[in-house]
Amino acid sequence: MNQRKTIAIFGSSLTSRYKTGLCRAFNIVAEELDVDLVYFNAYGKLRNINSVAEDNESAFIDYVDLDQFDGIVFDGEGYNVNGMSDTVERKLRKAKCPVISISSHIDGFHNIEFDDAGGLRAMVEHFIDHHHFTRIGFMSGYLTHPDAQVRLEEFRSVMRDHGLPEDGVGMFEGDFWYDKGKEAAHYFLSLPERPEAIVCANDYMAISLINAFRQIGIKVPEDIAVSGYDGTPESREFLPHLSSVSRERKEIARKALRLLIDASDDKDVSGHDLKVSPKAYFSQSCGCEPLEYQHVLETVDRVQEEKRMMGTAIYESESAMVKLNKADSVRKIEAIFAEDSVNFGEYTAFFMMVHTDSSGRPSFDSEYTLPTGKFRPIMWIDKNKEYTESRHSFDSSCLIPDSNSDRCHIYYLMVVHYGEKIFGYSAVEMAGKDIFNEFHNVWLHTLGLTLDGMRKSDKINKLIEKLEGLSVTDGLTGLLNRRGFDDKTRKAITGFTEKKTVCTMVIDMDKLKQINDKFGHYEGDRAIRALSDCIKKSCESGEIAGRAGGDEFYIFAPDYSEASLNRFCDRMRAFVDEFNKSNRRDYKLDYSIGAYITECDSFGRFEDYLKISDARMYEQKMSKPGRRN
Repeated sequence: MNQRKTIAIFGSSLTSRYKTGLCRAFNIVAEELDVDLVYFNAYGKLRNINSVAEDNESAFIDYVDLDQFDGIVFDGEGYNVNGMSDTVERKLRKAKCPVISISSHIDGFHNIEFDDAGGLRAMVEHFIDHHHFTRIGFMSGYLTHPDAQVRLEEFRSVMRDHGLPEDGVGMFEGDFWYDKGKEAAHYFLSLPERPEAIVCANDYMAISLINAFRQIGIKVPEDIAVSGYDGTPESREFLPHLSSVSRERKEIARKALRLLIDASDDKDVSGHDLKVSPKAYFSQSCGCEPLEYQHVLETVDRVQEEKRMMGTAIYESESAMVKLNKADSVRKIEAIFAEDSVNFGEYTAFFMMVHTDSSGRPSFDSEYTLPTGKFRPIMWIDKNKEYTESRHSFDSSCLIPDSNSDRCHIYYLMVVHYGEKIFGYSAVEMAGKDIFNEFHNVWLHTLGLTLDGMRKSDKINKLIEKLEGLSVTDGLTGLLNRRGFDDKTRKAITGFTEKKTVCTMVIDMDKLKQINDKFGHYEGDRAIRALSDCIKKSCESGEIAGRAGGDEFYIFAPDYSEASLNRFCDRMRAFVDEFNKSNRRDYKLDYSIGAYITECDSFGRFEDYLKISDARMYEQKMSKPGRRN
């Protein structure tokens, strides 16, 4: 990467509608200030129950070398997997560069301070002073959440300041999501005094409440006015548009990045203004703006277009999944991704790095052991040819390839895993200021599934190879067994396209019975292995060697000669003599050998040649003085 400053941003669920606006704000400001951004994005939860294993998310964070960054932004708000936010926070406390928290106050970090209380006060006072409402209800988030506590307390404070009951007509504890709307509507409508307005602690609960009212005939704002908080994109698309309070994202981004730049240059940052004041806007849900039908039509058209695009994206994902399920190599995966990854937004570069172990094996190899902190690129898509392509390994101090472009770069890094298996990480650079959509996460899940399939397939294939090897290999000596010898020899002969001079040999150990009787069968097996090792080392000219059984060995040598046979016999005798010199047992290893050289074509019968070799071996054995088995 180039010499401009590089800022890391640690967050989760960045493809949520609220977070995408935050990312866009940071990306715009980063280009203005000419800094590179590297987002470390966690999946978080897949809805409410199918959470991604937090170990998979945090394990990758462990490998990140924070020394490569000039500053760090921490957004702990989106980590909705238990313990993940604390894990990342502990990691960031080890950073030597400045760290700023942008969503909650953390001792020891720089902190963006939000005047959430001021924003909520502005909304409640708008209902009281502008609309002259006195019967106001409050829908809180779950009360253990610090944002919910701040917003509820400020609601109560404003109500007291205006001489009204601090809980208004009633307070309902929601969930900061869409699931409590019906229950909340029933609660507010069952109160002794029906509220004129309801202040909700965020937009999602406000939307769910209005939908619940609509189903039972309560009109907003005509019957009850409703407001939200946070200024999400949904608040502006929903009908009626929500009156809400927005955290000004560009102001957050600008103040955070400027502080980190100055702090990394050792400038005094104690005077930096890190307080962000939210902006209240009053729209249709409180009655301040009329419902414009032209705008309604535009919204409907946009929603329909998004629906069509979503349908197309789903079809494209289904097609890509089918292709990836058939991929049996990383090159095919890369080609499929390059061709079909068109549904998560335009990108300029995509890289996928996988863990390697101490032997350099990638994490999708079935013999892979433990990660070493090294990563190997298996996917390298560089549309603008801006990166120095490299297939060598990367490590935690250099997670992104070097770019030859002088523009600022914005990367999104995510772990790639399946089940409990972590394969590595991906890095993508988008073409515009926006982050990718959820289909990028679908791709990563599918890539993890494909790599896991390759790993399991590799394990099965290696097991099959091992079993096949066992079926044709002699367990004692490691040579071919009789079946393996016959198969390999027969294939060699049937492959002849012309006549060749071949040789068959039969080798039989001498005096094996004496070794067994005197020293036991363990030593007899040791002697058999020793003789087989001598045979292996003597084979240097394409000989096929096998153990026929007991103490007898067969050799078939295609394309042989008398000189080759003499060289084999000389080497064999030398290796046996070498063993005997070092053998501390009171016996000498010896053998008898019979060989037969003949012309052979593809119809040759090596069984007949072995019979001749066996007869010659037996003749030699019987000619030895004092011959005994």
